[in-house]
Amino acid sequence: MSMIKTKTADVPTDLTEIEFSVGGMTCGSCAARVEKALSHQPGVVSAGVNLASEKATVAFDPNFVNSDDLVAAVVKIGYGLTRLESHEQPTADANLAVQRMWLSHVLVAWPLGFIVLVLSLVFMHEPWARWWALILTVPVQFWAGWPFLHAAVVRARARQANMDTLISIGTMAAFTFSVYQVAFGPSHSDHYFDSSALIIAFLLLGRYFEAKVKGRASSAIHALLKLGAKEARLVVDGVEQMVPVDQIHVGDLVRVRPGEKLPIDGVVVEGASSVDESMLTGESVPVDKQVGDRVAGATINVQGMLTIRATAVGADTALSQIVRLVEEAQGTKAPVQALADRISGIFVPVVVLLAMATFVGWWLIGGDATKGLITAVAVLIIACPCALGLATPTAIMVGTGQGAAMGILIKGGEVLERSKRIDTVVFDKTGTLTKGLMTLTDVVVLDGGNAMEVVARAAAVEQNSEHPVGRAVVDGAPNYGASVRPVTEFSSLAGHGVHGTVDGVVIHVGRRKLMAETGLVITDDLTTAAEQLEAQGKTAIFVGWDGHVRGVLAVADTQRDDARGSVRELRSMGIEVVMITGDNRRTGEAIAAQVGIDRVLAEVLPQDKVAEVRRLQSEGRIVAMVGDGVNDAPALVQSDLGIAIGTGTDVAIKSSDITLLSGNLDGVATAIRLSRRTFRTILQNLGWAFGYNIVLIPVAIAGLLNPILAGAAMGLSSVSVVSNSLRLYRFRSTRQRNLDKQQSQ
Repeated sequence: MSMIKTKTADVPTDLTEIEFSVGGMTCGSCAARVEKALSHQPGVVSAGVNLASEKATVAFDPNFVNSDDLVAAVVKIGYGLTRLESHEQPTADANLAVQRMWLSHVLVAWPLGFIVLVLSLVFMHEPWARWWALILTVPVQFWAGWPFLHAAVVRARARQANMDTLISIGTMAAFTFSVYQVAFGPSHSDHYFDSSALIIAFLLLGRYFEAKVKGRASSAIHALLKLGAKEARLVVDGVEQMVPVDQIHVGDLVRVRPGEKLPIDGVVVEGASSVDESMLTGESVPVDKQVGDRVAGATINVQGMLTIRATAVGADTALSQIVRLVEEAQGTKAPVQALADRISGIFVPVVVLLAMATFVGWWLIGGDATKGLITAVAVLIIACPCALGLATPTAIMVGTGQGAAMGILIKGGEVLERSKRIDTVVFDKTGTLTKGLMTLTDVVVLDGGNAMEVVARAAAVEQNSEHPVGRAVVDGAPNYGASVRPVTEFSSLAGHGVHGTVDGVVIHVGRRKLMAETGLVITDDLTTAAEQLEAQGKTAIFVGWDGHVRGVLAVADTQRDDARGSVRELRSMGIEVVMITGDNRRTGEAIAAQVGIDRVLAEVLPQDKVAEVRRLQSEGRIVAMVGDGVNDAPALVQSDLGIAIGTGTDVAIKSSDITLLSGNLDGVATAIRLSRRTFRTILQNLGWAFGYNIVLIPVAIAGLLNPILAGAAMGLSSVSVVSNSLRLYRFRSTRQRNLDKQQSQ
């Protein structure tokens, strides 16, 4: 259970959100009914039901309703509802049990159904064959087909109908009519035991394959859950002891030997090693770790002994947050699914009426009641909306699961739909296109000036600054023989610079604008020097006191190795790439040219990034913003698609739509391509599901579709939709594609 905050003033500020496992759903209409029942409960703010994962997520005000009330509401309409604890998932073993159940029914239905078919085709009018066909059909109809019959009865008691209702009405109509023909009809009259038995056999086979591929579609969550360590080597007073990982608390010391999994998130306090973080980031190259570095649970210590102080355990670890984000994504719906949901909700009663009209039409107009009955059965069977209900959730499950395996967290179906329209990607410069590790590269002073004194005073003021430029000045001061002195009356002006008092003198460090506002005079020589440094892609800052600028310092940030290739990949996708930076235009354009970006938004203060994104949107652009997920949070929210460059231990970036755990820029193109591919798969699935019903229902009404073939086609439709979704497992990242190209050349 979790508490969530709402943004609407008309609803309570604190809501309880609970996940449930839903039992008894077999088609899209089931999911629609369960969702409707939950949504109509007093105090429920939102309810979402996922047919593929068989889960429901409900947000409600506990002052009006509780979980028992929700369970009762769903049970009342004939379905099961079981509360899931935090991060709990239906297990892979549960899915295997479902597969085995369907397989056992298949193994009974198919041999008996085949024998009944032979008896019906070869010995149709032999009395002994007719009775044997009846006898052999009974176990198929009432044992193998029991899951359909039982579910239909449960729905009927609740005055509900679903796909099982259609199947049960259709097969029981064929079976009952055939029993009457054998018992009371002429010896030469037709019977349809083969239709009843083989329809059930085909549907059971479809259910078995559907359970099998749905199990694979949900494998991403199960795989993530298996990654965590089960035990930890707790260190108490220097003594190691193995304990279950759930006994570790924040602040405990844990020792990890080479080859072992890290059981918790923490900070290295002793030792050095390299850690395989591929399970988090998708990157196979181990990352060096030493004292002070952060590490994430479920990663693997490749070499060296590490002692770690726990900073996050249980549900707070990076792995648990990733699982949570993937769960939430897989439980969401793409807006395009709304039409499918509306249709599924009314589909079953419409089909029943359509089948009745078909029977009456063939009987009264065509003069053939028997033909009308068999045609109505075909309509009932062919119209089952299973594929419609599975079209969207299975694609989202596989797509988001594949993304998680690559270190890409895609937060839901709406994100997938928005990504297909992106035509502009805006990169923040520092820490995104560049490594964010600036160094002091140049010092220019007035003739007769003292470089060491300029650096020393600048470093003294900057020592309290958290800005990367300031840290570069402080870290670079020893290289110029400068020591960092105490500072008083420190003040920072966001986006402009800093000032403070050193040895009784007020020192100003920052951009030209700050110098002008404080009345410091800049000589032409220093202005020219700053322009030359900026033309090289460096950031120039001025240092001044007592009315004059005394020198110019230059710091440089190194562009990321994959920046240029990532920009090129995005441009090849027809996307315009824009860089946004607080640097002056000359510096910004120099850096942009290095990575292949033509358009630069320069001298943008942190608080103005949102306005720049809005301005691009006002031009009619659909904008994706790429930033670090913290400083750029407002711009990420404003953009049509927020992409956060994260790390293995910083995954809870709520302001973004997509999080790249590895921090590699080529993940931007990969994330957009994967989102587009997944959404395209959703459209393909919906197209197949709608097309299947639109084409075959009229064929069935016209009497041109044998009920047996209808059963086969209906089972195939669900399997084909889920199988099409599974093709997303073949999706390869931008980096993998480039490696494949290199190997093939």
